[in-house]
Amino acid sequence: MTNPIEILLIEDSPSDVRLTQEAFQTARIYNTIHVVQDGMSAINFLQQNAPYEKVPRPDLILLDLNLPKKDGREVLKDIKSDSSLRQIPLVILTTSSDEEDVMKSYDLHANAYLVKPIDVQSFIKMVQSLEQFWLSFVKLPPKKFSC
Repeated sequence: MTNPIEILLIEDSPSDVRLTQEAFQTARIYNTIHVVQDGMSAINFLQQNAPYEKVPRPDLILLDLNLPKKDGREVLKDIKSDSSLRQIPLVILTTSSDEEDVMKSYDLHANAYLVKPIDVQSFIKMVQSLEQFWLSFVKLPPKKFSC
């Protein structure tokens, strides 16, 4: 993919946000990464509610499950049950390897489930692989479409 895309990172850990941003920058593929740190802000961002009235629609969502205000599982359910948002590819990016979390996420139509590695180098490599797959090989849905 040659055109930059809009990525929404829903993550409450500042260190994971920084590592994710650095991994994307290292790959030298220029994308815009928007960050929100809790589930309520994520829904407001996606629905373009205040203070996010002028934000673009993301092409890809990276979602942590363990979020304040509104849990990531609830955010996933809200996104995939909204006809205007459900086509946006959503990747779970979390520390939880619990089988119940994995099954529930796929039941709620997550497009992928990734467990964050503990060490920094593995985390960066995983994010770069994620970027390569979703930005180089996958055909993302168009921004404008009719249902």
